[in-house]
Amino acid sequence: MIVVLMGYMGSGKSTIGKKLATLLNYDFLDLDDFISENENSSILSIFKEKGEIYFRKKETESLKEIIDSKENVVLGLGGGTPCYGNNLSLLKNGKNVITFYLKLSIKNLAERLRTERDERPLISHLTSEEELLEFIGKHLFERAPYYSQADYNINADDKSKKDILENILMHLI
Repeated sequence: MIVVLMGYMGSGKSTIGKKLATLLNYDFLDLDDFISENENSSILSIFKEKGEIYFRKKETESLKEIIDSKENVVLGLGGGTPCYGNNLSLLKNGKNVITFYLKLSIKNLAERLRTERDERPLISHLTSEEELLEFIGKHLFERAPYYSQADYNINADDKSKKDILENILMHLI
């Protein structure tokens, strides 16, 4: 089985994904890390040197490769992955793929991302709390229709990591 976690940046895909993989005795894969390793370059460098279209093409190729060749994996997607190309279709039609949307409010995402601005290229230019809230709100509005097509929507607002993991595990058993 491939357990896929999707959601906005800061939603906990990597944190929850690593813990879930340990509990299931699966490997954890971060799609952005997978692309970086294959390209021998950081995501930021790929965007700067080759552009977003190139990155999105590599993202789709990598997603397809993982779905076609891996098993017993927890996969954390990039925040935009399900929203581009035929990525959502690949996920929904993938054999033994089960998807979870880690859903958080704009307010909670902003709280999590506030201290991570410098490490997140998409939001590093935002200087005020108001700008951050507006940016996240706009993106969530655009991306929610994709995220909500996950097999399961997990409300992660004000939930402990343990509660989120238990909620996911209930759907896997």
